[in-house]
Amino acid sequence: MTTDTYLHAPGKPLTANEAAIAADEADRLATAIESVVLGKPGVVRLALTALFSEGHLLLEDVPGVGKTTLARGIAAVMEGDWRRVQFTPDLLPADVTGVTVFNQRSREFEFHPGPVFANVLIADEINRASPKTQSALLEVMEERHVTVDGHRHPVPRPFLVVATQNPVEMDGTYRLPEAQLDRFLMRLSLGYPDAAAELALMRGAALRSPEDVEPLTNARGVALMGELAARVFVHDQVYEYVLKLARQTREHPDLRLGVSPRGTVALVRAARTHALADGRPFVSPEDVKELVGPVWAHRLVLTPDAALRDLTGAAVLHQIVEATPAPRPGLAPAAAERA
Repeated sequence: MTTDTYLHAPGKPLTANEAAIAADEADRLATAIESVVLGKPGVVRLALTALFSEGHLLLEDVPGVGKTTLARGIAAVMEGDWRRVQFTPDLLPADVTGVTVFNQRSREFEFHPGPVFANVLIADEINRASPKTQSALLEVMEERHVTVDGHRHPVPRPFLVVATQNPVEMDGTYRLPEAQLDRFLMRLSLGYPDAAAELALMRGAALRSPEDVEPLTNARGVALMGELAARVFVHDQVYEYVLKLARQTREHPDLRLGVSPRGTVALVRAARTHALADGRPFVSPEDVKELVGPVWAHRLVLTPDAALRDLTGAAVLHQIVEATPAPRPGLAPAAAERA
């Protein structure tokens, strides 16, 4: 093996047996969440990828398709603290992060933590809050702590923000700025259920509440999945493939803003977790292709002309992926050693 042939995360490379055990755990959690979110196995898998990557999740879709149910399902399978905040125009930053209050008895100032101090924060209809309140999440989403009155307060780990927003009903809403969108690992859309799932919902026979879901893992279990994902092998050709895709977004004539370096790092991290949940100790080009839309589409800014043509970031990414040759399959460590 030459030194420039491959790069991988520090530590002992993941074994196939460890990957298989992790995949079984992911299947167990996915099955539990799918019992309350019917007919959306692909979205549930991607949501778990975000959870194990400790990356934040933005659920964007029309009302009534299960965005909040999915967010509550994710929180329910993990034995940890979770909070739900209904974002409204009168919500203040201190209502999210917490506030320092003077204690008359002790004659000292005390910090009263807000709902952000939880393992999972469900930010319902995040685009209904003012930009000032939205910006209160910027620091904690990136650095996992909040600063109040000059003092830093770390939040529990793992920490996941699951935010929902309605892209259709825009009256009284505030669009999330690009800086905040860039902090979400993925943006997912559930879409309408298929006929069979909707019939099951109407009949109520298969319908369960998130409160009925038993916790199947805890904060340490989620952290362990993240540690295993960090040991998933990534071939040098896969790194170069991600970089080529990113550079294409920065040079594309229909895009005013391409993918940032934060976006490329996020895609590799998510691809590692996706491969782990699939039972593989290495990342394949297919992992990158499947995740590039959910991880990158919300980070792109279209030119005014492209927006007038009703083009979307996902459509541009599809063009880029189709035009960029992918590495050959079979990029496992053993295959590379024999090469």
